[in-house]
Amino acid sequence: MSRPGAGPRPGWPPELRVVEDVAEEALRVFLAERPRVVLLSGGETPRRLYRLLARTEYPWAEVECFFGDERCVPAHSGLSNARMAREEFLDLVPARAHPIDGARCDAEGYEALLRRRFGDRLLFELALYGLGPDGHTASLFPGRPEVEVTDRWVVRVPEPGWPPRVPRVSLTLRALSAARVGLLLVAGPDKREALRALLAGEDVPAARLPPGRLVVVADREALPPTGPPPRAGPAPPRT
Repeated sequence: MSRPGAGPRPGWPPELRVVEDVAEEALRVFLAERPRVVLLSGGETPRRLYRLLARTEYPWAEVECFFGDERCVPAHSGLSNARMAREEFLDLVPARAHPIDGARCDAEGYEALLRRRFGDRLLFELALYGLGPDGHTASLFPGRPEVEVTDRWVVRVPEPGWPPRVPRVSLTLRALSAARVGLLLVAGPDKREALRALLAGEDVPAARLPPGRLVVVADREALPPTGPPPRAGPAPPRT
């Protein structure tokens, strides 16, 4: 089923790049855009990108990093998105990091932090997104009321629709979409159906992201059996 009210909107249809190495292509996009205000994603797919970024010469002291979501666990927990990002990337460069307080499940505190930093005009120069097998992005899950929130930038997610089933804090679609460029990373055969639904514009949370420009970087294992739709092309030739 198509997304309700589907029609022309910023960043849609997305630019699809089918590549052998998602992390390397994501690094190319990052270096081409040269962002200073970045929204980070949790999960396993961006882990190798973070390792590459940590080894990349870049003016990291000028960079601020925010988070799209967090699990409500202590900062030292193996389930913490911030811990993974710190260990793979943020502890190795002088960028300024603004993690969500997962131990307190503090959605209100993170919204206040964003409003102090951005005022009424939230804008990330580059946002990293993930795609769950069910079409979720950040911690916004199909059929959950948090997907429909439009008057907040950050919400609690008491009942996530995908493991690990611990409460979460997540930016809303409104906040996640406040990006000049959104970079959605997709890897593995378990993402095929979700990627198909996304590219078809079906009503899954990830298909409701309208950043200024949306680039989907997917490996061949994640490509639906029918391949990309005609509007989406492979990655441009490498130079």
